Amino acid sequence: MMPAVETNKLAKSYKKVEALKPLDLAIEPGEIFGLVGPDGAGKTTAIKLLASLLRPTSGRAGVFGFDTASQPEAVRSQIGYMSQSFALYPELTVRENLDFFADIYRVKPGDKKTRLQELMDFSRLGPFRDRLAGKLSGGMKQKLAVSCALIHTPRLLLLDEPTTGIDPISRRELWKLLYDIWKGGVTIVVATPYMDEAERCGRVALMDGGRMLLCDTPEHLKSGLGLEVIEADHEEPTRIQELIAAWNGVDGIHRFGRLLHLHLGDPSVQRPKLEAALRGTGARLRRIEPSLEDVFLAMTGR
Repeated sequence: MMPAVETNKLAKSYKKVEALKPLDLAIEPGEIFGLVGPDGAGKTTAIKLLASLLRPTSGRAGVFGFDTASQPEAVRSQIGYMSQSFALYPELTVRENLDFFADIYRVKPGDKKTRLQELMDFSRLGPFRDRLAGKLSGGMKQKLAVSCALIHTPRLLLLDEPTTGIDPISRRELWKLLYDIWKGGVTIVVATPYMDEAERCGRVALMDGGRMLLCDTPEHLKSGLGLEVIEADHEEPTRIQELIAAWNGVDGIHRFGRLLHLHLGDPSVQRPKLEAALRGTGARLRRIEPSLEDVFLAMTGR
């Protein structure tokens, strides 16, 4: 089966800045694939290259067999794209925005009314059809943006940090919407800085500094490094962190509120030493399964 997305040493540079270092990817039809990493990781550049909004400095990318550089119109007919910023028209209503994008994507007049109604029902924006887009909540704006990207029934949906800046409930609702889209047969590539969202993807590429570090399912990434993580819980985590930092038996210390995640290289040797070093402090230690965030921190050290 032809990949939905295929890249071969795809790279993009701006003068001396390598925004995306050579990237090799193959994303199969029907996947939810995550590009995961912090700001500056190369996620947005990769998404824009796949959307044929940027030309690569070197290498190539294909979307359902169409070359993004030499066949941009054919690529755009296959994709729906949602940028980081709210790119809709705040002075138009929900319905007017959908109607406008239907015309932009040349949806046939006979199909447009049905498609608009389907999307408003699907996204539950129907009761707000006459509300100005600029007056919507953050989560509703994102739902409208996704709906506009779906107006022409694309085969591939490219989303650049769709949940950044919206509240947790709206994030959950948007991901429910994405799962419904995926069940309808649409391939989804989503860029996100949130590791909990990465867990929702079938496969993810962990990215940092413009390059891909690892690519696999979340489960394989968490088990593949042989990472041993000990969680230390204490009401004064700074004090415990200072004690551990003074001892060279831990490969990494990462703080999550009052919790510390400690990465042990050789648990059979280091765990007893760690317990001895913290004896009498009141710190509670327990072994936990590594998260994707632990994997990323172990790979990058930050």
